[in-house]
Amino acid sequence: EFSNRIGVSPMCQYSATKGVPNDWHLVHLGSRAAGGAGCIIAEATAVLPEGRISPEDLGLWNDKQMEAFRRITSFIQEQGSVPGIQLAHAGKKASTYSAWKGKGWIPLENGGWQVMGPDNIPFDPSLGQPAQMSEEDIHHRVEAFVLAAERAEKAGFRFVELHMAHGYLLHSFLSPLMNSRQDDYGGSLQNRMRFPLLVAQRVRETVSFNLPVFVRISSTDWAEGGWDLRQSIEFCGHLKELGVDLIDCSSGGALPAANIPVAPGYQVQFSEAIRKEAGIKTAAVGLITGAKQAEEIVQKEQADLVLLGREMLRNPHWPLQAARELNATIDWPVQYLRAK
Repeated sequence: EFSNRIGVSPMCQYSATKGVPNDWHLVHLGSRAAGGAGCIIAEATAVLPEGRISPEDLGLWNDKQMEAFRRITSFIQEQGSVPGIQLAHAGKKASTYSAWKGKGWIPLENGGWQVMGPDNIPFDPSLGQPAQMSEEDIHHRVEAFVLAAERAEKAGFRFVELHMAHGYLLHSFLSPLMNSRQDDYGGSLQNRMRFPLLVAQRVRETVSFNLPVFVRISSTDWAEGGWDLRQSIEFCGHLKELGVDLIDCSSGGALPAANIPVAPGYQVQFSEAIRKEAGIKTAAVGLITGAKQAEEIVQKEQADLVLLGREMLRNPHWPLQAARELNATIDWPVQYLRAK
């Protein structure tokens, strides 16, 4: 149970050392929990070292990382919020410089690593040449997601989100624009879904029954011949059958450049359609900035949860202010009551 329908979307901070969270992550995530959000989703956290987007990404492939997360999850829960974590593998888009350190692929001699994907076609000429994953590679990464999910639960996270969006590994198998394979993991929709569905199935079977599993998808690639809403609805139907609890409906990421009609709430159409046609709970995300805008999404049953990203970076206490604007009751930290 969440205290409200407001969640903090996972946002990379590029601030970890060897995948271990530190004071920055405690303050970044903790302040938004103190700000009143019903749930907090920690940023894309790599299940393997080579699954990081950048060397500064968070990780959950060892116990040292797991232990470091515990004080963060504990603090979030002390504020009445629910901690979740997004488990990820960057695939073809791995081994890149952090946002403010440079652009493109980090060469091996500069601390980069070999990237992998469904085929050996680079995502972009500026990125590394991927190695095509073998079936053994695929199953190794399935188990990496399972082990990371186990560590997430032990670290105190109360739900996990599997990252299957934005051109990263699992989305790259789904999208015809990123997957040129002609074996059991490419070609038909059934084959392209095989690896991501196996990850969802194994994680759902492994974690506790009362620990929800979310999945973030790119509802469309915004490109002809790519992944689209119709395929997303079918995919989400399968995820529901496997016991997935909620679909976090984002979009894009399969192409270096796509014609995306960005506007306030531009992705809400996807959360609404998937919720209705796949019969599964959804989260809306993407340029949601106003209290009345967010409330309308929930009231119109276009989504069950509203996730905010950049607006939460601007204002960690957005939920407290939204409650005041909507004349709703929300718990304030006792230390802040004199400002209520």
